[in-house]
Amino acid sequence: MNETENPWQTLESSVKYENPWLSIRHEEVITPAGTPGIYGVVSFKNKAVGVIPIDADGNTYLVGQYRYPLNEYSWEIPEGGAPLGTDPLESAKRELREETGLEASQWTKIARIHTSNSATDEEGFLYIAEGLVQGDHEPEETEDLRIWKLPLSEAVEMAITSRITDSLSVSGLLIVARLRGI
Repeated sequence: MNETENPWQTLESSVKYENPWLSIRHEEVITPAGTPGIYGVVSFKNKAVGVIPIDADGNTYLVGQYRYPLNEYSWEIPEGGAPLGTDPLESAKRELREETGLEASQWTKIARIHTSNSATDEEGFLYIAEGLVQGDHEPEETEDLRIWKLPLSEAVEMAITSRITDSLSVSGLLIVARLRGI
């Protein structure tokens, strides 16, 4: 199989729903098996960005909030959206400052991921932030956030045991664990 050749054929595509953050397309397709089918695609109007802040003592910071689509509380790394056409790193810096009040002097890009590639084309970028300085956080009006400073190893354990389920957070924490030998 040629990994660069698309075995799907799109016959028709139409936007069925759109808001300021996403659009949903309905597509009539020919599947790789040559049969007619349908596909729904969620396209986000932002790239996802996530940050694993690590202080000089090996601690990280998680952000807790109630996630409406899940109907449950979620602990996550600081994360948010980078408008299309902008630098994801600049958005990651903004999200870290807004959600935790932290600013960092050292940034390392550790991954590019797709958050749920069977239903969305969303692309995400993960960063480590170090050289942290604490300031005031500035959450958005829709955010009721709690900030938790904890050992990085404990956050990694939370990802491994499914106490953290957010895909950006799990991916980022496990990559950092590998990089740091945790």
